[in-house]
Amino acid sequence: MAGVLAVAITASLVVTIASVDSASAQTLLRTAPEAAPAAAPAAPRLRPRPPVRRPAEAAPSRPTTVSIVSGPIDTTDLAVACDLSAVLDDGDQFRILPFVGKGGGQNVRDLRALPGIDLGIATTTALPRERAEADKLVYIAKLFNEELHILVRADAPFAGVADLADKPVAVGDAQSGTRLVVRDVFARLGVTPVEVAVGPADAVEKLRSGEIAAAVLVSGKPAAALSRLVGREFRLLPVPFAKPLQADFLPASLTAADYPDLIAPGTAVETVAVGTVLFANAWPKGSEGHRRLEQFVERLFPRLAELQKPPRHPKWRETSLSATVPGLARFAPAEAWLRRQAPAASELSRERFDAFLASRRVALDETTTPADRERLFREFLRWNETRERR
Repeated sequence: MAGVLAVAITASLVVTIASVDSASAQTLLRTAPEAAPAAAPAAPRLRPRPPVRRPAEAAPSRPTTVSIVSGPIDTTDLAVACDLSAVLDDGDQFRILPFVGKGGGQNVRDLRALPGIDLGIATTTALPRERAEADKLVYIAKLFNEELHILVRADAPFAGVADLADKPVAVGDAQSGTRLVVRDVFARLGVTPVEVAVGPADAVEKLRSGEIAAAVLVSGKPAAALSRLVGREFRLLPVPFAKPLQADFLPASLTAADYPDLIAPGTAVETVAVGTVLFANAWPKGSEGHRRLEQFVERLFPRLAELQKPPRHPKWRETSLSATVPGLARFAPAEAWLRRQAPAASELSRERFDAFLASRRVALDETTTPADRERLFREFLRWNETRERR
């Protein structure tokens, strides 16, 4: 009996313990945190690639740039500067930058004082005459002559320059090339007008309204500022080639071919002209300024013939590279180019010129003034052209 009871108690305890263990196990299962999923294997660590070294791109080469200070809008000076840019500028290696300037003495001062200006265009009368100042400049070439234009109303009672004494006359902007020449010409002729400092465009309007008696312009014919005008409103006044002008000016004439709306066919208006020069600072050899000018000469001189064809300004046809400018030294590489390209041409020209003088029975001592030399030179060119066509 005792054995049976013991077995029963033991079994009961076993059942109880098992029951308790089962319940506890369920409780533990319900309350235990879920097991974390197995971690993924770590990715292999990659070494950073060294930066790719690409060859450095060559910086674009800067073109040689030559700047030219010329004249105001609608002047021949600005037109020829633009022609130089159109013909010589290749866009990559060599550039020509024309600047609108005042002209005359102001261009000389700007070239001397302002940075970034390589060349200037001015009349010969605007160049310094003192040796100390002239030695600071050189010329590349004498370009052409520019004519003096005096515009009046068609119904004006004036017959000549003397009639403009004490009358209001537009002489160009302050410090302009026109103003310098006008003052010089009028002073030598003994005429004192009342100066009005305005440019060509404003001068025409003031002339049209009657505010001024005349407007003066110094520009190579045909001047763009006058080509648009019509004869029923305006006409051109003659300027005598008087003795006081003959030392520094040249005789010239304006015809219907130049201004068909201002001058009647078959007639001409006599006037005077002044030479125009392409000049630069006298840079020392080996300097950057000297190098730019040398490159300019190497491009301009061989291509002058291109500038003397349409559609370039007709004044280019007057340009002779061998022409000299008294009182000023020529840029040495320009002089060397002329000697190198045509060593015998000057001798041939001299022989032909002597033959021309002989044919005209003109003695050398008669060519004492610039006007005489210029007149004979023009006749010589026509004579030589006629001989070459034979």
